Amino acid sequence: MRPSFRTSTGVVVFLLLAFLCVGQTPPQSAGTVLRLRVRVKIGDSTRGLSRKRFFLIKGSPEQNKSVVEAIRQRAFISRDCYYRGAGASEQLINWLRENDCETVYCREILPGDVEGPGAVPEFQTAMAVGEKEFGGRDLARKWLTTNLPENLRSGFYKNQQAAIDATVKQAEAVSGAKVLSVMTDRNGTAFFTDLEPGTYTLSNVLPTELGSTSLLWNCDVPVKQDDRAFEKPFLVMNRKDKNVKCVAVETPLPVCDVQRRNDR
Repeated sequence: MRPSFRTSTGVVVFLLLAFLCVGQTPPQSAGTVLRLRVRVKIGDSTRGLSRKRFFLIKGSPEQNKSVVEAIRQRAFISRDCYYRGAGASEQLINWLRENDCETVYCREILPGDVEGPGAVPEFQTAMAVGEKEFGGRDLARKWLTTNLPENLRSGFYKNQQAAIDATVKQAEAVSGAKVLSVMTDRNGTAFFTDLEPGTYTLSNVLPTELGSTSLLWNCDVPVKQDDRAFEKPFLVMNRKDKNVKCVAVETPLPVCDVQRRNDR
């Protein structure tokens, strides 16, 4: 008996649907996701901690004991102490503090920063040099940072980066795995992706300044294969609270030694 047209059509439709279903299967991720939600509480106010870097080290804090201990014992120089040691003016220190900036590249230098009652002396000096070099105030202001002393321009960042590089190198030697890092967004959220299930150490490596204190996190993080990881944030905070998984060690900022000066 010859197959009917209806039967043949049905077979074709079935095969086509099967092909489409296979073709539309979502790709399987090689690992899982850790969603960080970092918040800080100051008085009665709570906000997300923005623009701060966190690191993920393979292995528990106990397995990374030497690394964690080195992080805790490292001498800490606050932003204010560094810049005071570098001979910065109070106006520059306040300009950096206003937006929690670590370098002069953090935000745009506006006309009010180089003239009037809110002017920063270092910016005025660099502006004057730039006007002779570039022939105009607007261009001189845009390129102002190039005429600042190197230690005021990027010295603090370089010191911090050197400490981070040393810690990462030590951690990778101890754990035998690459250290991962992420930066929080303006809401204090960040994602570590494509992770192998296991235990990790979450750390900010260098203390984070918050008001008159510093915050240091070194916490155990169990990472499990979970398709809903995006919906389950790992809550990091400076205070114990409901659902908080990682609480910072909070320490008063050191008193600055105003007699010391970094090489200009």
